[in-house]
Amino acid sequence: MLRRLQQAANLLGGGLFLTLFVVFIIQIVARFGFNKPLPWTDEAAVILYVWVILWAAAAVVPEREHVVFDLVWNSVNTRTRQAMRIVGNLMIGGLALVAIPASWDYVRFMAREGSPVLGLPFMWIFLPFVLLLIALVIRSAWAIWNAVRGIGLEAELRL
Repeated sequence: MLRRLQQAANLLGGGLFLTLFVVFIIQIVARFGFNKPLPWTDEAAVILYVWVILWAAAAVVPEREHVVFDLVWNSVNTRTRQAMRIVGNLMIGGLALVAIPASWDYVRFMAREGSPVLGLPFMWIFLPFVLLLIALVIRSAWAIWNAVRGIGLEAELRL
């Protein structure tokens, strides 16, 4: 089941990126090929960019692929790594958890406003931020659980 969810998240992320690429190509052709810029392409590209970045960070890119500073991690013993993993994820997950209610209130509040050209409610534009916060909480809880069990604490060689 988890594998199917990951595949669905990857497909959605790929679809969003493909749509962004198509809108970008339409924008270039209209602006430079026909000298008729289309206002909706600018707005759609910005909205899709926000969605692609936040969706990828929330659901597509695995934790091991995120940029990290691991000089300290690789220079300490396993027990210290366990403490670092637990404390770090408590901070990240805890801050995300605390931010969810206020962020959701803001996103719901923005439903009354629409984007200037497409008229898309801002709620749908900002929604992936709340999804990112939820994903951070879940990922942090999972990382803490694994750290308590001693999983994933080995030194990492990154190329």
